Amino acid sequence: MKKIEAIIRTSKFNEVKEALREVGIDFFSYWDATGVGNEVEKGEHSYRGTVYDTSFISRQLLTIVVRDVNVQKTVDAILKAAKTGVIGDGKIFISDIIESYRIRNDEKGDTSLYNKE
Repeated sequence: MKKIEAIIRTSKFNEVKEALREVGIDFFSYWDATGVGNEVEKGEHSYRGTVYDTSFISRQLLTIVVRDVNVQKTVDAILKAAKTGVIGDGKIFISDIIESYRIRNDEKGDTSLYNKE
């Protein structure tokens, strides 16, 4: 099992959510996240007469735990849906999950990730 963490633009969240559903990923957790970008992204920008401080960048952080066989299709879906080609599109991190348990019935391992009912 792998944990995929993706930091994406808030504006791309719905597109990523739909792309994940299309490849069979129906459950994930997400949070509003704020980060500090690189020098190109920092500073003040003006839009329609209003000045915005872009030192802190609003993003969504998605956490998805998948079976090993589903890692690449999950990553590909995120990459395709989240990409704009502009600095600040985000990052994806993948790490190993040693074990998982379904609290309701003590089921463990890969089978604990998906409902059979």
